[in-house]
Amino acid sequence: MNTAERTGLVTRFTEEVIAESEIEALFEGSGEPTAYVGYAPTGEMHIGHFTTMRKLADFLEAGVDVTVLVADLHAHLDDTKSPFGLLDARSEYYRTAIEAMIDAAGADPSGVSFVRGTEFQLEAPYTMDLYRMLAETTLSRAQRAGSEVVRQSENPALGGLVYTLMQALDVAALEADIAYGGIDQRGIYMLAREQLPAQGYDKPACVFAPLLSGLSGGKMSASEADSKINLTDDDDAVEEKIGGAYCPAGEAEDNGVLEYLRFLVFPVLEERGRSFVVERPEEYGGDLAYDGYDALESDFVSGELHPADLKPAVAAAISEVIDPVRERLSEEPELLASAYPDIHG
Repeated sequence: MNTAERTGLVTRFTEEVIAESEIEALFEGSGEPTAYVGYAPTGEMHIGHFTTMRKLADFLEAGVDVTVLVADLHAHLDDTKSPFGLLDARSEYYRTAIEAMIDAAGADPSGVSFVRGTEFQLEAPYTMDLYRMLAETTLSRAQRAGSEVVRQSENPALGGLVYTLMQALDVAALEADIAYGGIDQRGIYMLAREQLPAQGYDKPACVFAPLLSGLSGGKMSASEADSKINLTDDDDAVEEKIGGAYCPAGEAEDNGVLEYLRFLVFPVLEERGRSFVVERPEEYGGDLAYDGYDALESDFVSGELHPADLKPAVAAAISEVIDPVRERLSEEPELLASAYPDIHG
């Protein structure tokens, strides 16, 4: 695989890349480029996590060495979303779910390195680097960098501000050439590119995934059950949520149903060498088969493909995609029970 092909894999299905030329340079250089993505083990993982996790299959295929950070300390620092007493259980659940998603996306989870924040964030040299950043970063700069990630208030706890600096420093501590995350994390990684060179580290290239629209309209919300599909939702639940989803005929913008197709379903089907099929009665034109997303969107916008025909096919495809993850988690029910005792205990 040449540099252009490897760069294309890393940069496809993304919201922004800073900068593609830096990605190319990494592949032209000696050694294997490294990338990291971090997840704070707070609430239950859902299909929004799966869309970003699927991207790791592209990194691995491109020959990038991938590390997943289970950011346990971050989970508590962000407005104590995870109590200290649940960090171990939630970290174990996140790792299991992430491994299952990577496997379902067509990649080998054994090719990914996992690390918890508490394994390196409590001792030097990490702590000394963090103190230096604390001394050199203003309150307003830290707030601005983390404004889309940590919970905001008029009188924020210090934990959220330290969270932001720690995430920027994690890139260097994990020796990552590429920082990968949702576009909401852009401010933090711009801070990393700005400050890490002063600490003696290289600035990272950045790859940002889009934030998906919720099924009920607007952005997906972890606290709004109908706006997302959980990894443990059964076929009926998936069908019900997709059936009731915001999907106005002819409108592609802010359409969560189409976004699920573009960023999750089609890439997974491509990996499996399969088409996406919409079944329709002959009187309405018969079945439609798509090998890529663009043609489907074109038909949807033109009116050739109606939401009433699209939604059942999307529900079936999503159920098939998440089924291996659902099955893996059902084999270990104690993971969810321990991690979220108030819900599953």
